[in-house]
Amino acid sequence: MAQSRAEFDAVINVSGTQESESIEQEPYEDSNELKSSEINMTEVLKAGVLSDEIDLGALAHNAAEQAEEFVRKVWEASWKVCHYRNLPKWLQDNDFLHRGHRPPLPSFRACFKSIFRVHTETGNIWTHLLGCIAFIGVALYFVSRPTVEIQFQEKLVFGTFFMGAIICLGFSFAFHTLSCHSVEIGRLFSKLDYCGIALLIMGSFVPWLYYGFYCHYQPKVIYLSVVCVLGCLSIIVSLWDKFSEPALRPLRAGVFMSFGLSGVIPAIHYSIMEGWLSQISRASLGWLILMGLLYILGALLYALRVPERWFPGKFDIWFQSHQIFHVLVIAAAFVHYHGISEMAMYRVTVGECTVPIEPITF
Repeated sequence: MAQSRAEFDAVINVSGTQESESIEQEPYEDSNELKSSEINMTEVLKAGVLSDEIDLGALAHNAAEQAEEFVRKVWEASWKVCHYRNLPKWLQDNDFLHRGHRPPLPSFRACFKSIFRVHTETGNIWTHLLGCIAFIGVALYFVSRPTVEIQFQEKLVFGTFFMGAIICLGFSFAFHTLSCHSVEIGRLFSKLDYCGIALLIMGSFVPWLYYGFYCHYQPKVIYLSVVCVLGCLSIIVSLWDKFSEPALRPLRAGVFMSFGLSGVIPAIHYSIMEGWLSQISRASLGWLILMGLLYILGALLYALRVPERWFPGKFDIWFQSHQIFHVLVIAAAFVHYHGISEMAMYRVTVGECTVPIEPITF
């Protein structure tokens, strides 16, 4: 038994030496974690040798798990960006971006660590991550105001907008972070990303319809109902598996642009009812128009893939169309917040409605 133990110890020491030599040949970052995995493998082998009853099946299973963990940590620490042509088909989204793509990273830990590395998704991740954090801060400040400043009903109305913006930006951040994990995870978060856009549009409609038709109950209810129906239809379309395919990029832009532009009808109604000049002079309609223009410009750049379409390979990391689209979405959301704040302040200044509430008739 002593001789057998000595032989096994010798084998273990030799295998440990060979593994450490092979590890030194490949550069990686988390050397402490890798050494820990190597020590764990050695302890598993020794535990099997020194036990009275050796379960070779369990020993092999444990050794395989340790080896898999070891390889995974080496991969997470040493992956490099690659060219578009070296990506699997499910990661090939924009052929005008040539270099700097993340390879598949089948680990949530590796995907989240990639946030702090430079690649084609870095700008997309950080623009909406910072935007999401900013809106969380604004929402917390708004809802924490005392009731004497902002009534509960106003907090609820603005809350729908804040919720839509936070969910949209949060889902977008999660999608761009985890899109390289696997086909299934990428498809799931792609659907959530598009659903978030629909929720942002729905949440943006609620406050300005509420304040715009504050004294006109019937059109307010009708328009809010139509918005909810269109939003649900947009979400249903977003859950379609083929909706996220690169070839359907114009369709995606068209669906959400059409949903957003549906607000033109109540905007015209509102302007005729309240007066074009008075609404533009109070800036409420002007902010609404500016918001719409920013959203439309962003959607067009996204659909046409400008500027990388004009200069392939020149905007691989920064200033690509998707990043510009993200920035314009955040800018439009803050413009909208300012616009509905102006409408709310005007409503508070005017006071109670002078127009009688008309019943809903069909």
